[in-house]
Amino acid sequence: MKHRYTRLKLKMLLFVVVSALAAAVASIVLMELVVDGIFQDPFAKCFVWGAQTFFGQTEPEALETYQHYIRNYKQEILTAGMLLLLLISLYVLFGRIARWMEQLRRSIRQVASHPERPLDLPKELLPLRDDLDALRRQVEGQAEAVKENEQRRQDLIAFLAHDLKTPLTSVVGYLTLLKDDPGLTHEQRAKFTGIALDKARRLEELLGEFFDISRMDLDSGPEEHSPIQLSMLLEQLADEFYPLFAEKELQCAVEIEHHLMVLGDPDKLARVFDNVLRNAVSYSIPGGQVYIQAQKADGQAQVTIRNEGLEIPEGELANIFRKFYRLDAARSSRTGGAGLGLAIAKEIVERHGGGIRAESNGRLTSFTITLPLYEEEP
Repeated sequence: MKHRYTRLKLKMLLFVVVSALAAAVASIVLMELVVDGIFQDPFAKCFVWGAQTFFGQTEPEALETYQHYIRNYKQEILTAGMLLLLLISLYVLFGRIARWMEQLRRSIRQVASHPERPLDLPKELLPLRDDLDALRRQVEGQAEAVKENEQRRQDLIAFLAHDLKTPLTSVVGYLTLLKDDPGLTHEQRAKFTGIALDKARRLEELLGEFFDISRMDLDSGPEEHSPIQLSMLLEQLADEFYPLFAEKELQCAVEIEHHLMVLGDPDKLARVFDNVLRNAVSYSIPGGQVYIQAQKADGQAQVTIRNEGLEIPEGELANIFRKFYRLDAARSSRTGGAGLGLAIAKEIVERHGGGIRAESNGRLTSFTITLPLYEEEP
C-alpha cells in the first residue's frame, strides 16, 4: 500500500526542497546584486528617498539608517528573506494539498451518492483512485444486496399469497363441507377429513420451511459444533426413509465408509441430508433406485445422494439452490415444499465450511455434499 503513494510523497518532498533552494538562491542573488552589486546605488537612492518621503528623515539621517539596518545586518536580512520565500512556497504547497483534499471530499461524496459516475481526480491523487473504485464497488454491491433483499421479500409475499393460501383454502373448504352437509356418508366424511388433514400437514411443512430459512437469515452468531459419527447418522436416516421408498417402490443402495467423523451441529446436518434425500425421493421415477454413498475424498467427508429421474437441464442446475425455486412448479405446488429445502441445505452446509453441488447426466441426478473431516486428537 505504501509504495503506491511513493510518487506523491517524493513529489511533495521535491517541491519543498526546490522551494527551499529557490528561496536561498533568490535571497543570495538579491543580496549580492542589490546590496553589494550593480544595483547597489539605485537601491540605496530608493531607500533614502523612501525614508525621506514616508518617515520625514533628512538625507544624512536616511543614509545613516541605510548603513545601520541594511549594510550592517545583511546576514539577518538574507535569512529573513529566505524564510519569507520558504513560507510563501509552503503556503502554495498547502493550498494545493487543500485543493486535493477538497477534490477527494467531492469524490467520496460522489461514491456515496452516485457510485455509477466515473471519478475525476488529479494525477497526483491517482493512487487513491483504486481505493475509491474499490469503495464504489462495495457501495454498488451493498445497493445490489439491498435490491436482492427487497426481491426476496417480494418473493416471500408471493409465496405466502399463493402457496399458503392454496392448502388453507382447501382445509377451510372441506371442513365447511363437513360442517354444513349432514347428509354425507361415513365414507365421504372419512375421505374429506383425510384430504383436509393432508392439506393441513402440507401447510405445516410449508410454514416450517419458511421459519427455518427466515431464522437462518437472521441468525449470524457463532454455532456450537460437536463431533458427529456421520456414518451412523446416514444409516439411521436411510432406515427412516424406508416407508417413503416403499410408497414409490424405490430401491435404496447404501455404501457408507465406517468411522466417518465430522464436526458440526447434528440436528442441522441431519436436516441437510433429510432435505436432499427427500428431494431425491420426490423426483425419482417409480420403481427407480436411490443411492447413498459416503467416503473420504481429498481430505474431506464426501456424501453423494443419487436418484433416477428426469434429467435436469444444464441451465437449471445453477438455480436449484435458490430460495423458492422449484423445478416442477405445477407438481410442487400440489405436493412438494416451498422450494426452500435445497436452499436450507446449502445454507447449513456452507456454515459448516463445506459445499454442495448438483450434477445431472441422463436419468441420474447426483447431489454431492462435502464437509471438513474431524480428526480426533491422539
